[in-house]
Amino acid sequence: MTDPSTADLAKALGDTQTAMNIMWTLLCGFLVMFMQAGFAMVETGLIRAKNVAHTMGMNFLVYSIGVLGFWAVGFGLQMGGVGAIFGGDATLSSEFTITVAGHTLGLFGTKGFFLTSGAFTSGVAAMFLFQMVFMDTTCTIPTGAMAERWKFSGFVLFSFFIAAVIYPIYGNWTWGGGWLSSLGANFGLGHGHVDFAGSSVVHMTGGMIALVGARMIGPRIGKYDAQGNPKPIPGHNLSMVVIGTFILAFGWFGFNAGSTVSGNDGQIAIIAVNTMLASASGAFLAYAWSKYRFGKPDVSLMCNGMLAGMVAITAPCAFVDAPIAILIGALSGVLVIEAALFIEKTMKIDDPVGAVAVHGVNGAFGILCVGLFANGQYGIGMNGVEGGVTGLFYGGGSGQLLAELIGIGANVIWVGASAFVFYKLCDKVVGMRVKADEEVDGLDIPEMGAPGYAAEPGKVIPPELAPSHGAMTPVMKVAEEPA
Repeated sequence: MTDPSTADLAKALGDTQTAMNIMWTLLCGFLVMFMQAGFAMVETGLIRAKNVAHTMGMNFLVYSIGVLGFWAVGFGLQMGGVGAIFGGDATLSSEFTITVAGHTLGLFGTKGFFLTSGAFTSGVAAMFLFQMVFMDTTCTIPTGAMAERWKFSGFVLFSFFIAAVIYPIYGNWTWGGGWLSSLGANFGLGHGHVDFAGSSVVHMTGGMIALVGARMIGPRIGKYDAQGNPKPIPGHNLSMVVIGTFILAFGWFGFNAGSTVSGNDGQIAIIAVNTMLASASGAFLAYAWSKYRFGKPDVSLMCNGMLAGMVAITAPCAFVDAPIAILIGALSGVLVIEAALFIEKTMKIDDPVGAVAVHGVNGAFGILCVGLFANGQYGIGMNGVEGGVTGLFYGGGSGQLLAELIGIGANVIWVGASAFVFYKLCDKVVGMRVKADEEVDGLDIPEMGAPGYAAEPGKVIPPELAPSHGAMTPVMKVAEEPA
């Protein structure tokens, strides 16, 4: 029989560890939430001054849309059947499943909608906050790819669908106990589809939505000449882009290291350093490659190289050694430039901020890196499979790589198809693209009622469009042309 004092001590220790894990997860969630400011600055700096209020408005409101959509529907679909979380809290334990060839495959959760009292424990609340800010990163990615021509009401409706349906379903398959995570236990494919912190769940999902959306909404007026050759449309503020990139790099430590959801996991330090190394090598190789390709280094490409490095390391950050983290970042720094050129020149898709190349292409690359470079030292027992996660180059065979490839294929099919359907629906209901004359003049006045920069020279504001809520007195010009 256990001595009562020993049992009490063990319980107190367990409760303390659970509280520490909840605190760690919340703190990292706060860091990820702050990344919203970084996205806003990067995207706004890379577009023209006449669309600043519109782009900032999307980056601001997408947070609110994401919170509400995920609270009402998305969280339940994604995590409603995940099982035990902090301290063995099994509140979220209802998954809709099907049986195929004798194997149970999870499709979506069925508990946790609206966070009602029966499903609102401290553990569930912490998990909601952490998963919500990850989801909101995905919602933000298309705002950059579709910037400067996306109708604001269309953005609002489309973003709600991302938060409530598109993201949560794929998130469930990978992180919520769904079928992709069980490919190992059910079919012997390594540890199933493993994505430690979101290269596929967050970034590839956002990149696929951005790809579909940018393709369907069409290029900005003046982006391509009569022969179909792309013309440069420079952004208006590189300083904003650089500052935003560093904000994102800071928040990314919460993104990756926080995905342990345990403050007691010593792997946190390795994850953080791998993230830092990949960001550095991604930025440096983007510098070197842009200098090689174009004769001079490109600051915006250096920033995208850093972001690409972090996107690519997000899935394998817990499973690789430091030299491999450097290699992954370096390859992503080159890949992001070549992918952006291919998307713009060959696919004829106008992506003002390079979102598809950064998040979509390098998200898929990061997932492949798990199947290739995972060293087998971490992830013991993950997804119900013995041993650590081991890639092809470390003796793990082809099973883990095949599981990662299946995860990529599932993302392309589900996210691509659902984004297409919801885009069409939103276009029918509210419209997705602004009028041509509004796009040429800039979206700030017709869509938002005020310019992003009040001192923008020569910007004409018709009195009937001037805001009446006190933000600015009706005037015909914001500022006179400089002498």
